[in-house]
Amino acid sequence: MQPRAEDVAAMRLALAQADRAAASGEVPIGAVLLGPDGAVIATGANSREGSYDPTTHAELTAIRAAAQVRRDRVLAGCTLAVTLEPCPMCAGAAWLARVDRVVFGAWNTEYGAAGSMWDLLRDGRLNHRPEVVAGVLATECAAVLGTFFTSRR
Repeated sequence: MQPRAEDVAAMRLALAQADRAAASGEVPIGAVLLGPDGAVIATGANSREGSYDPTTHAELTAIRAAAQVRRDRVLAGCTLAVTLEPCPMCAGAAWLARVDRVVFGAWNTEYGAAGSMWDLLRDGRLNHRPEVVAGVLATECAAVLGTFFTSRR
C-alpha cells in the first residue's frame, strides 16, 4: 500500500515522540493515532523504563489515550502510525481496538507482527484486519533507533 500525505505527516509527529522517548532514556519509539478525519487524537512515546511497566509501548500509550478522548474502546476509522513495526502485543491491541489502518516506519525483524516475523494484523482467521502500510519514512525511523543503540554500546 502507498502512504497517504497524512501518513507521512503523522510519521513525522511519531518521530518527534520517539525523540521525546530517547531524551528520557527510553527506547525511541513514537506513535500517533489519527481520527477518521485525519486529525491527531493522541500521541504516545515508549515509557517502559521509567514506568517499570512492560506494556507501556508507544502504541499502547496512544491507543489508551485515544480511547479516553473518544470515550470508546473501539477506534474504528482511525489510523495508528508508529515508528517501528508493532510487536505482537501492540498489533493485538490495534486489532482489539478495531483500528482501520496501521502505518509504520522501520521493520522490526526481531519482534514484528505486521509482516516481518509474524503477520498478526492480516491473519485471515481474525474477524478484523486493518490495512497495513509499511516503510513510511523507514530510513529516518531506523536511524533514530540506530543512533540510540549505538550510543548505548
